[in-house]
Amino acid sequence: MTLTDLGWDAGFMEAFKPFAAEGWLPGRIGTQFRGGYGIMAESGDFLGDISGRFRHRILSPNDAPCVGDWVAFERPKQSGPSTIHALLPRRTQFSRASAGLATTQQVLAANIDHVFVVESLAEPPNLRRIERFLTLAWESGAKPHVVLTKSDLCPKTKELVEATRAIAGNAEVSAVSSRTGKGMKTLRKFLKPGRTAVLLGPSGVGKSTLINSLNDDDTQEVLPVRESDQKGRHATKSRELVLLPEGGLIIDTPGLREIQLWEGQVGVGEAFADIEELSRLCRFTSCRHESEPGCAVQEGLKGGKLDAVRVASFKKLLGESKTFESRNQVRTQIDEHRRAKKLTRSLRDLPKHRQFSGDGE
Repeated sequence: MTLTDLGWDAGFMEAFKPFAAEGWLPGRIGTQFRGGYGIMAESGDFLGDISGRFRHRILSPNDAPCVGDWVAFERPKQSGPSTIHALLPRRTQFSRASAGLATTQQVLAANIDHVFVVESLAEPPNLRRIERFLTLAWESGAKPHVVLTKSDLCPKTKELVEATRAIAGNAEVSAVSSRTGKGMKTLRKFLKPGRTAVLLGPSGVGKSTLINSLNDDDTQEVLPVRESDQKGRHATKSRELVLLPEGGLIIDTPGLREIQLWEGQVGVGEAFADIEELSRLCRFTSCRHESEPGCAVQEGLKGGKLDAVRVASFKKLLGESKTFESRNQVRTQIDEHRRAKKLTRSLRDLPKHRQFSGDGE
């Protein structure tokens, strides 16, 4: 295994130069668990923990490493875990607001090239949920694709694929079957050596089974769904980066119970490109697309060009993103205040001969 296999390139190499001078090694976070990390590196796999100095710089969960991150680490001189000293700048990141009411960003995966939004065809796909996932996917900076699994269980695959394409915008839609192998070649074309994808979707849609099919083995645990409603249990307990035998990497994630937007206005514009394009023709730039005169979106609804349910979903997600934007501004101010206090405290704790120089005291 080489660093290139793991997604390393000239950009990451340039960012790593200051850390190479310290004698540290580059590695990619493959797993994250309570109390440490699994690091994938050219010389093998290592258990690691962040250094005290690095921990001191972490003011929010967003500052800590997550699966897919590149880090600078130091192998232990004797026994024990490796030490993670620094985090390289992220190229892309998939984030959501943490579950609950707290305005905290939760980064689920970093440095990803593709987001596979996974839904099962064992039941009609939840189009509103797909729209929400696509909004998050576009916001990440990666390229989203909708993957409809279990096509072998669906007699109306073609119709449901077309219905999904109608709301997917510029994202590709593929129907696959891990059991028969149908459609798997389409997914593999995105998973080229050094490229990273992340799987997102609720429990029971076949994410782990999909990885096993791509990986040609059964490394990911799978659990049966309930026959009554096709609901699944969490087979995947934590996020994990998997290196595939034909090249490419894929991140499995636990089923997401709660999907709150983090920021998202860019993602909403991409996921609802058809509505966004019409909204530019509205008479007022602040149009809420309700009863305002000259609203192109309302005209599109009256003329049958737009679907009312989809427009309602657009307005709901856009409203959420604006709410979180205002909360994030407050959160950013709080974080900056904490950073300033921490810096002041650190300077105050320095010995006086290091704080001052010259002929003075």
